[in-house]
Amino acid sequence: PPQNEPDFEKLLSDYGSELDTAFIVTPHNMHYPQAAACLETGLDVLLEKPMVMNAEEAEKLIAMRDQAGKLLVVAFNGSMSPNVRTAVKMLRGGDLGEVLSIAATVWQSWNQATAGAWRQIPEIAGGGFLFDTGAHMLNTVVDLAGEEFVQVSAWLDNRNRPVDILGVIIGKLKSGKLVTMHGSGDAAGFGSDVRVFGTKAMLITGVWGEKLEVVWSREKGPEPVAVPESLGTWQQFLAVRAGTLANPCPPEVGLRMAKLWDAIKQSAAQNGMPIDLL
Repeated sequence: PPQNEPDFEKLLSDYGSELDTAFIVTPHNMHYPQAAACLETGLDVLLEKPMVMNAEEAEKLIAMRDQAGKLLVVAFNGSMSPNVRTAVKMLRGGDLGEVLSIAATVWQSWNQATAGAWRQIPEIAGGGFLFDTGAHMLNTVVDLAGEEFVQVSAWLDNRNRPVDILGVIIGKLKSGKLVTMHGSGDAAGFGSDVRVFGTKAMLITGVWGEKLEVVWSREKGPEPVAVPESLGTWQQFLAVRAGTLANPCPPEVGLRMAKLWDAIKQSAAQNGMPIDLL
């Protein structure tokens, strides 16, 4: 393997022909240029969340992926978890009946933990809690929904920080289904809850895919759903490269999330004004 080379461009120019893949885990604003450079060098890329800073970068990166003919996987815990993959299969298969609405919440004592760090510098992070820990919520909801948002209203509260700490989002999907999302980066503890309400049952998971349960009737509580054992992020990436596993989080999912985040920021800047995405 190459030596630890602090100059990214020199790393690719000197060693690019010897490399097969890149796992990009840098701050958010570096994701697009570094992923683009790796794809152009001919590398398959595993890219840490969030994929990019905005929808424009997402569209460009997808075009570069297509032109290079290489693999691009976004390392979102939720999409790469057996619980969320099983949930998606159940939803698409109609196990819950017709999906009516989705509600998601994520919370963490994020504000104090990231104060003074790059995660609270807008130019580097691209957002605050809702685009860092909250990005898991946005991505998992987008993955479960499996369709485009057509309208979004959002309110963000920075709590005297340079980035968002609290956020509430209301959205409507292309099919008319309703979605609510709430994030608190000033909370005691750390956790999440995602619920998909259907005409036959209610599905319960988390933004990281930490569980999967279904409530089938009012007489019974949540019942756990059996899922395959997790391969882990890197092993899944290798399996996708080998052609033995479908890409669990392709950049097209990242594009949907980026469009959603752009609309959230636009709406919040106008005090919750509804933003049409299509």
